[in-house]
Amino acid sequence: MNQLPTQHKSIQSVLLTHLQESFLTMLSPRKPALLRSFAVFIFLAATLPTVIIGTVFTSQASAGDQHSFKYPYEPYNQGAMDPQTTGWPLSDEQRSFSLRPEYERRPGREANKHLPKMWPVTPSAGFWGGTSWIDTHAKLVQYVQSNSGPCDVLLVGDSITQQWGSPLDKGVLNDAWMKHFAKLKTINIGIGGDKVQNVLWRIDHGGVAGIEPKAIVLMIGNNNMFFAPETGVEAVAEGVKTCIANLRSRFPAADVIVVSILPAHQPGNDFYENIIKTNTAINHLKLDNDPKIHTLDLTTDFLKADGTLKQELYTPDNIHLSLSGYAIYAERLKPMLDKIIPN
Repeated sequence: MNQLPTQHKSIQSVLLTHLQESFLTMLSPRKPALLRSFAVFIFLAATLPTVIIGTVFTSQASAGDQHSFKYPYEPYNQGAMDPQTTGWPLSDEQRSFSLRPEYERRPGREANKHLPKMWPVTPSAGFWGGTSWIDTHAKLVQYVQSNSGPCDVLLVGDSITQQWGSPLDKGVLNDAWMKHFAKLKTINIGIGGDKVQNVLWRIDHGGVAGIEPKAIVLMIGNNNMFFAPETGVEAVAEGVKTCIANLRSRFPAADVIVVSILPAHQPGNDFYENIIKTNTAINHLKLDNDPKIHTLDLTTDFLKADGTLKQELYTPDNIHLSLSGYAIYAERLKPMLDKIIPN
């Protein structure tokens, strides 16, 4: 049941209380019968608009409500950082704030503190210089709005997700996806370069508003590895957990498939080693204790026995996937999606 905002609820309550007190006084047996009948008429005439007004306020509050998810960093929840923590379009104040370099908007900066463990669990708009990241997000918001209502699959993540095929690129899903999932209505909101905190911000600022996915496929955390020496891998794992919690709170009926961060570079490289450690930290969180959360670890599919990458599954940068890599990914994903969305 919708609840009235406190201030409107108080007004309605006070009005009804005064009317009820007056009504009871008028119903006193000492009052003439005609006056008592007139009191009943007056009470009904007076209370009906009050109830209607309350209903209108309730409806307006519901229509204007913005999903509010609580984050571990309380100053963010209190508006001490982003002026607008939810909703789209952005206010002028929020847009101006979001166009500052990301390092100027990190948790702790508002209090002159260095709090890197809070970075991955606190929403932050991305920044590529100028308005390009915000413009990219805006394009995806428009794409989501044009596909509002039920959908089968929502893809969430960074460039590896984007390269399944995106409205930001050619606008069509790649061959690996189409081979297995052509019949599924799929919405892809991956943005290259995104970190966990950027996805959190996008979710809260129109990124998934109006859609109703049956399944969500989330792979995020690769770009957080650039900052893992400061944040630690456990904070990245907590960021992934926070992202899942936000999505689950918005789409309680949807199943979430959490895909491990794919191996990148080679053994001995810090980036490679921190991915392994982060995936281990995510596993320790036992996310799949929730029956609506399913984990998919692709590590062994993309590594040789000696721990080096299967080069044919990667592009020359040793991070992004070749079409052969997407084929493996899709084959592993298929039985999970088939179970969630039977043909």
